[in-house]
This record gives sequence, C-alpha cells and structure tokens, in this order.
Amino acid sequence: MESLSSDQYEFIDLGSHGENPVDYPDIASKMGELFMKERVKTGILVCGSGIGISIAANRFKSIRAALVHNQAAASSARLHNDANVIVFGGRVINENLAIECLKLFLETEFEGGRHQARVSKLGQ
Repeated sequence: MESLSSDQYEFIDLGSHGENPVDYPDIASKMGELFMKERVKTGILVCGSGIGISIAANRFKSIRAALVHNQAAASSARLHNDANVIVFGGRVINENLAIECLKLFLETEFEGGRHQARVSKLGQ
C-alpha cells in the first residue's frame, strides 16, 4: 500500500493479519458487505491462486471481480468489463508486477459504448 499512499486513496484492510490460514469466502463476504453498503467503489483481493477469492467475490451482485496476471488484463478488466475489484494470486504474480497492474487498473476508465450492453447483461 505504500506504493499507492496519497490523499487520492483510502484503504480499508479486511485482513488477514498473520500467518494463520483464513477462508477466502470470509474475506470476500467482508468486501461484498462494503460494496452493498456503498462504502467502497473499488477493491483489491488476494489469495494463493486468486481463483477462489474471485469466485467468492463474484457471488455478490455489486462486484465484478477480475483475476489479473498482467497489464493487458488489468487494463481490459476496467476498459471493457467495468471491473470494480482486481484480484491477484499471491503465489502467481510478483509484487512489482502486481503494483504495476493495480496502478493501471485504478487509472483506467470504463470505455462504455459497445461494452455497456454486455456489462448490463451481467445484472449490475
């Protein structure tokens, strides 16, 4: 988070805070609750592969979570899919690449246009 520290972003840390295993559905539920209460507009989630927490997060109607492994996916997730949560696999992506992808994700706006109809079909 130090890489993004500024007045532009406020962070809400949902855990985990130690070496003990946590269940990713519990973390995704915490984020889903924040989205439903409209306390957040954007989120970052991480689990080992990124897959489990993506599945758990996308159960919430207000979340469009995208598992990202590179800059192209980070950009496309926002540009074409209006994703509002970026997901990383902590065992699959290195920290520097994850930071680059996160910055790109946060800086990219949804293109709308022909993509809007597709996103609308997701029930958002």
